[in-house]
Amino acid sequence: MRVSPSTIDPVDRSLLWRAALVQTLAVGALFAVLAVSLPHGFFEDWGAVVGPAGWIAASLVTGRVLRIPLATLALASAAAGAAAALLGAVAAHAVALPVAIGVFALLCAVRAARRPEPLAAR
Repeated sequence: MRVSPSTIDPVDRSLLWRAALVQTLAVGALFAVLAVSLPHGFFEDWGAVVGPAGWIAASLVTGRVLRIPLATLALASAAAGAAAALLGAVAAHAVALPVAIGVFALLCAVRAARRPEPLAAR
């Protein structure tokens, strides 16, 4: 019996890269719209609320585009957001955001790789 690499690979690499790309685009688009439409002072006062809300909104967009199950999406979004918050407290926001996108994409891809194939596909 020959085992293909995809059956033992714990990460769906295709979903990993697509989730990272879509999340980056969604966060970037939201950032651009907010940066152009709101003054800098708004982010000093409300950034702690707007940042997480924007992350959740971008995650929902990514989940919708890539059809990621809501439970997986919630876990990935929360874990990545927590990682970004911890890293952002120690390092710069510019470091925390790419790490958060990586954590988010990885968790989406790991969970997807664990899902069993439908019987018809076997």
